[in-house]
Amino acid sequence: MLRSEITNGQEIASSNDPHISSNQFHFTRIRSRATVARDGTGSIERFPNGNGFRKPFTGASAVVCIRRIAVVFGLAALIAPLRAAEPARPAIVAHRGLLKHAPENTLANFRACIELGLGFEFDVARTSDGHLVCIHDDTVDRTTNGQGKVAEMTLERLQALDAGSWFDPKFAGQKVPTIDEVLALIASVPESGAVYAADLKAAQVEEEVVKKAERLGILNRILFIGRTISNQEVRSKIKRTSMHAQTAVVVNDPGEFVTALNAPHSDWAYFRYLPSSKEVQAVHDRGGKTFVAGATVAGKLPENWLRAAEAGIDAILTDEPLDLAEILRKPRKPGR
Repeated sequence: MLRSEITNGQEIASSNDPHISSNQFHFTRIRSRATVARDGTGSIERFPNGNGFRKPFTGASAVVCIRRIAVVFGLAALIAPLRAAEPARPAIVAHRGLLKHAPENTLANFRACIELGLGFEFDVARTSDGHLVCIHDDTVDRTTNGQGKVAEMTLERLQALDAGSWFDPKFAGQKVPTIDEVLALIASVPESGAVYAADLKAAQVEEEVVKKAERLGILNRILFIGRTISNQEVRSKIKRTSMHAQTAVVVNDPGEFVTALNAPHSDWAYFRYLPSSKEVQAVHDRGGKTFVAGATVAGKLPENWLRAAEAGIDAILTDEPLDLAEILRKPRKPGR
């Protein structure tokens, strides 16, 4: 079933409650660069202590200060729930990278995604001599200048092909990358919260991908999809290789939701429809995360993107990552 995780929260600020007697009280203020206090005689004293201060006050100034504190903390109490209520933006996962702007599944494409702060989905296939490579189709016909089945080509023959010119001559010379190269690219940048989805196309590749990602220290950034989402044995094998690997289970429609929620060896629910906020919350309550893909979000569908975001979805896979990023950057309208 969706596993439980404990996430460390971030403590925003803290302070001691004021201790008040008939003549004096102490007020502790945290993280103040320079503070100004007025004592009972009307004089002003400055305490340039960046770590806070503790200063006695007496007389009427204490009453004034208490009122001010009450106002500040009262406003903070009102604002905090409003901030907490705003759902976090979902991670954007670019389907095969920026496939409308650069040749899909190439390093040039993936570098552009990283520069733009986007995660991406990459496909995993195997050559005839056992190397893992990044290409979507069973053949090289559509995305290179060659012909033939990927599984019948050696790595040397595959990488002799041009995987960029078919899209635009300025990408001439792009190669079909190895999975080692794709994972090394991900490992070359600091962790940012981006989600990188490994679409396992070929059989019996999951264990090798897990180990490669683990050696590079990026296993926590990779979400295993493709054959993973519908094959319990694949998920089980991934988890046997490393319990830290993240796997997804498919939810094709609401009728499958309860079954998916209780599916073994899964960390993410992979929705192929727009889930309700209750469904998303149910996954979160189990310690899992949520991912939406398919026809409802793949194209330029801003209303659907917003509905997914408002439901609290954790990641969206789309062919239009730049447009989605622009939509998510815009301030939410009242009522949304």
